[in-house]
Amino acid sequence: MKQTFATLLHSHINACMSLDRVMEGIEKPSYASQGDLAFPCFSLAKVKKKSPHHIALQLAGKIESPLFEKVVANGAYVNVFLNKRVVSERVMKTILKQEETYGSHSFGKRNTVTIDFSSPNIAKPFSMGHLRSTVIGNSLAHIAEKCGYRVIRINHLGDWGTQFGKLIVAYHRWGDESEVRADPIPQLMKLYVKFHEEANEDSSLEEEARQWFKKLEAGNQEAHRLWTWFKEESLQEFTKIYDLLGIHFDCHHGEAFYNDKMNETIDQLAKKGLITQSEGAEVVDLASFNLPPCLIRKSDGATLYATRDLTAAIYRQQKYKFTKALYVVGEEQRLHFQQVFAVLKQMGYEWAANMEHIPFGLILKNGKKMSTRKGKVVLLEDVIDEAFQLAKKMIEEKNPTLRNKLEIAKQVGVGAIIFQDLKNERQNNIEFSFKNMFTFTGATGPYVQYTYARACSVINKANVDSFKPAGLNDTYSWDVIKILLEFPPMIKSACIDNDPSKIAKYVLKLAQAFNKYYTHVQILADDDEQPDRLSLVKSVTIVLKEGLQLLGIQAPKEM
Repeated sequence: MKQTFATLLHSHINACMSLDRVMEGIEKPSYASQGDLAFPCFSLAKVKKKSPHHIALQLAGKIESPLFEKVVANGAYVNVFLNKRVVSERVMKTILKQEETYGSHSFGKRNTVTIDFSSPNIAKPFSMGHLRSTVIGNSLAHIAEKCGYRVIRINHLGDWGTQFGKLIVAYHRWGDESEVRADPIPQLMKLYVKFHEEANEDSSLEEEARQWFKKLEAGNQEAHRLWTWFKEESLQEFTKIYDLLGIHFDCHHGEAFYNDKMNETIDQLAKKGLITQSEGAEVVDLASFNLPPCLIRKSDGATLYATRDLTAAIYRQQKYKFTKALYVVGEEQRLHFQQVFAVLKQMGYEWAANMEHIPFGLILKNGKKMSTRKGKVVLLEDVIDEAFQLAKKMIEEKNPTLRNKLEIAKQVGVGAIIFQDLKNERQNNIEFSFKNMFTFTGATGPYVQYTYARACSVINKANVDSFKPAGLNDTYSWDVIKILLEFPPMIKSACIDNDPSKIAKYVLKLAQAFNKYYTHVQILADDDEQPDRLSLVKSVTIVLKEGLQLLGIQAPKEM
């Protein structure tokens, strides 16, 4: 509709403004009473030496299309009122024909994007603190695929570092093998917390931990045995969580994978003359980027996160030939990624310009950051289980004869958790509140899922197999149609801005408009417009389901 309006406008002002600029200038009026599309004439006034209102009057009298009910001048604006029946017919036919491909784009075609997300630390529980990276990254992957990209999902596991030295010390001093084998992750977490409590009183523990990590790096048999055991137990635990969330990865290479590859990276830096000495350590000067030096290797020879991320980036480019690379990691790592990207640019890698850090805020508990080392965490598995139990209880109360109750309860519980996160601007902090995420009213996942199930129920009651819309022109259906129209450009915007909250807010908006339609219109009334109303309902089910899928949320047909 916007393209048609822009093309017609441009045919009358082509000497003054390009078609792209006309498209950019078209906006949505502030009030529905002013129309559906509007074009401001202020910039034309400067060229034509006429008042904006005069130009608007002239243009309004020249623009005609079957898509437009009327075109009027409103002050300095040319305002278009779309033909409800014609436009609604076209929108519904398009959605019903394209189904789940509606809203797809091809601008990412033949391009690859790597998305580094989730990346929990081995031997630590999967807490609510890990949720944000996991669900944001998963949604971005779905959105990128919707826009034509080949997506490589990467779980860069935290399976190396001094924390393993600490854990080995804690296990040797206070651990019990039978207890750890019986309940691995909670027991390992207790040991990790105890280490930090004891280290506050005895600083020698920190040095002992560093020595054990050095042994691990040197290939010590006992250190490697414990590290392997802790890692295997953690991966089993993580897999359970990912299965519950419906998330998969294409690559699980963690930090340890790059141990034998980092020397090559350091050699490259040295050959390019980028490494300088600073207090015995090796650094890359980044003054030209207005950044502090990037530490590559400490004075004791130990490498750092930056060394690994540089190595990982080079490896991924060689393996996947990515067009762009996204790192879904918390806001506190902003400087780290600025340094890593800057070093890669200094190394001469042009593809480094297409690497992007996707930061996000924290999940807070009582206004404070969750901390594994202090034991102040909310375990994601516990939250999922509680959500599942609540959903099951509500189903038993409201719809006890529902088929597949347990599976639907899981879908609703997980959906509540994911939606509570993704509806927020990703860079904002979120206060963890189970109460706020689990209700069938308001801005929640269960509300959107219930709306989808309600729409599916209408279709089932109608018992129709085919849909042949001829168009609608009532106010309530028009409100829904206009939102359905917004789906394709909204997906493009969410992809470009790496912002899943746009999808979450969209499905919420569509659900609210449909529920208003459902309340005020007798959809199943036996009259000539019933096929059109059912076509609208079917269109809503297609878009709601696809929108939820882009968030990583399932859409049960019954609730």
